Amino acid sequence: QVQLVESGGGLVQPGGSLRLSCAASGMFFNIGTMGWYRQSPGKQRDLVAGITSGGSANYADSVKGRFTISRDNAKNTVYLQMNSLKPEDTAVYYCNAGIIGRTYWGKGTLVTVSS
Repeated sequence: QVQLVESGGGLVQPGGSLRLSCAASGMFFNIGTMGWYRQSPGKQRDLVAGITSGGSANYADSVKGRFTISRDNAKNTVYLQMNSLKPEDTAVYYCNAGIIGRTYWGKGTLVTVSS
C-alpha cells in the first residue's frame, strides 16, 4: 500500500513564500513522475508542476518563474517551493506519484494567500 502525505501549507501574505513537501511511503522500489496539482472551489484540479525521476521538470504557465519543483529520490519526497505568491494561488495542493503503472494521490494541503 502506497501513501502520499503532503505538508507545508498554510496562510501567507501576497508576495510571500511557502515550501510544500510530499513524502511517499509503502512497498515499492522506484517512483516515476511526481507532480503537484491544485484545486480551487468550483474549479477543476490542474497541474502546477511535474518532475520525472531523472529531474526534468515542467510547469504551468501561471507559476513559471515563481514556483520550483524538486525531489529527493533517496527520501521518496517531492517539494514545491512557491515564491511571490498571489491570491489566485489559493487552493488545495495535491501531490501525486506514478508507481508501477498506477497513480497515487495525497489528501491535499491548503494554501491560502491573503492579506
